[in-house]
Amino acid sequence: MGTVKMFDCDVAALTMEETLKVIETRIKNREQTQHVVINAGKVVLMEKDMKLKNIIKTCPIINADGQSIVWASRVLGAAVPERVAGIDLMEKLIELSAQKGYRIYFFGAKEEIVKEVIKIYKDKYPKLNIAGYRNGYFTDKDMPLIVKNMKSSKADILFVAFSSPQKEYWLAEYMDAIDIPFCMGVGGSFDVVAGKTKRAPLWMQSTGLEWFYRFLQEPSRMWKRYLVGNSKFIYYVMKEKLKRSMG
Repeated sequence: MGTVKMFDCDVAALTMEETLKVIETRIKNREQTQHVVINAGKVVLMEKDMKLKNIIKTCPIINADGQSIVWASRVLGAAVPERVAGIDLMEKLIELSAQKGYRIYFFGAKEEIVKEVIKIYKDKYPKLNIAGYRNGYFTDKDMPLIVKNMKSSKADILFVAFSSPQKEYWLAEYMDAIDIPFCMGVGGSFDVVAGKTKRAPLWMQSTGLEWFYRFLQEPSRMWKRYLVGNSKFIYYVMKEKLKRSMG
């Protein structure tokens, strides 16, 4: 699997279809895989959270979730072929699972949201094998039972719908215990599938403006994240380019 070194991480130089093939092989071989995607926001978060950065660096598959990462790879001289958005990859994996019989476990979001997600996918793919589900509201005392339930489910794929860095932290801590070969953090994807939040139109996704669509939906909450965060991301890209040119 080809990779591109960016921000101390080995980002997969793969298309969506190539990524699916790699994942399918790892599931067949029962190779433990914590999957992660990175975008501009996560790069900024990584730069101030070394625990998160170290977890991401050890993940065997790191995809470019945002068009910003594809852009940055070109600026740095080693292009990632295309964006592999986390929610798109999740939906492709669900389709593949319905074909191949993979068992899926859904973890995160509110109870009514995760139930709606399962209903939507079961209606779309009647043969989809649901290994189990759990909402994202729990305390530490609930964890032994959650882990036991996941392990006994014999799932092949786990989708974790927490925000960052919580999903990366959780998977790094519990992957060995749950014994599910492919585990993927999917952030707010369950809310999108269930219709609670809307995704940007395709033309905005393909032109790297999905962040702007989210800003228009919640300007008071998102302005700082995108104005400050995107500025910091550009700074980190230029800093890395300078370091490479001097090295």
